[in-house]
Amino acid sequence: MAPAKKKAEFAIHTRKFQKNPLLNRKQFVIELTHPNWCGTVPNKLVKAKLASLYKVGEDQISIFGFHTKFGGGKTTGFGLIYDDVASLKRLEPNYRKARLGFGKKRLPARKSIKERRNRDAKIRGTKKGKQVAKKK
Repeated sequence: MAPAKKKAEFAIHTRKFQKNPLLNRKQFVIELTHPNWCGTVPNKLVKAKLASLYKVGEDQISIFGFHTKFGGGKTTGFGLIYDDVASLKRLEPNYRKARLGFGKKRLPARKSIKERRNRDAKIRGTKKGKQVAKKK
């Protein structure tokens, strides 16, 4: 049996780095090299390494769109570093804000709300509720 790969270090390289003053952010392509890493590198670790590299808070960083190359060892994605958290909240799309923990809490599905309402309508009331419960 072959020895299992263990978690190891990974390197981050940024390409196509550009400052976008209109959107208060820096944007770039992230290249991760992780030859001895079993699987993909967690986004939390990538954010922590980027935060230390560019001397910003982890809550100002948004990373997404990671694709691992066939055979493993190399992953590319996209990264944004906002100047402040307020501009991140203002400019990021809602689905990415939800991933970062800034978005609104997701509401229950409309269909499940209607199903629950109809179920409650059938068993409301004291006598009626007891009869319906006995039948089922």
